Amino acid sequence: MTLFLSYTDNFNIMIHFGSNIQFLRKRKKISQEDMATELGIKRSSLSGYELGNSEPNFDTLMRFSEFFKISLDKLLKLNLQSVSEVYLKQLEQGIDVDITGAKLRVLATTVDGENEENIELVPIKAKAGYSAGYGDPDFIKVLPTFQLPFLDRSKKFRTFQINGDSMPPVSDKSWVTGEFVQNWNTIKDGYPYIVVTENEGIVFKMIYKQFDKNQTLLLCSTNPIYEPYEINVNEVNEIWKFVNYISNEMPEPNLNRDQLNSSISGLQRELREIKNTLRKKEAETD
Repeated sequence: MTLFLSYTDNFNIMIHFGSNIQFLRKRKKISQEDMATELGIKRSSLSGYELGNSEPNFDTLMRFSEFFKISLDKLLKLNLQSVSEVYLKQLEQGIDVDITGAKLRVLATTVDGENEENIELVPIKAKAGYSAGYGDPDFIKVLPTFQLPFLDRSKKFRTFQINGDSMPPVSDKSWVTGEFVQNWNTIKDGYPYIVVTENEGIVFKMIYKQFDKNQTLLLCSTNPIYEPYEINVNEVNEIWKFVNYISNEMPEPNLNRDQLNSSISGLQRELREIKNTLRKKEAETD
């Protein structure tokens, strides 16, 4: 048993700091004088920060972060005036999900006798348990495993059994293999992913990012009878990018191509009948 670890350093750039602290101060309906007193800085310094004429040191930055209860990363780099009220309230409540994967994420996994990472299988009967035990090495090590030699061994893959008819041509009970997604900003809109959630369990859907709007993912099915729905990223535990799937059912034929072939066959048949009719008339004339 081993642990798959990933860490990425996050370099903060002071892009929106001045406008953000001014916006948040006015949102709290507090004057520059009172806020400067709360932070233990001069009013002239606060005015300079808001106008972007000067930059605070790290200690002062941390005071702003603690005062507004918003992470330093968001305070510096995210335009808080452009986000939704729902998202902003979440930030103010300390609900700040690591979208980028910059913080340490630990993924329990297994290896074979040659120390190569396995692909673990999560059957339907284990899906409920996986939502709670996805990070538990004792749970992961009892899952069935296999290898797909044509996959990139430098990446982590896992296979989930899908139930339902919401994602044709992937049929019910198919096995869908996904690549672990560390940075959720790399999600491609309109591409299929396996999403492990706290409340929904394991779902296989087409995804659209809505991080800047309201910190949600829009989940869509390829079957039009299922309505799209949103899920807050706070409820998401893991995301796996679709790689391939295995099914014991043949996918539905391409109806448009079949109809085209049928039309061509019909035209060919009619052409043969016309030629035969012309030959008969020519024979009768002779």
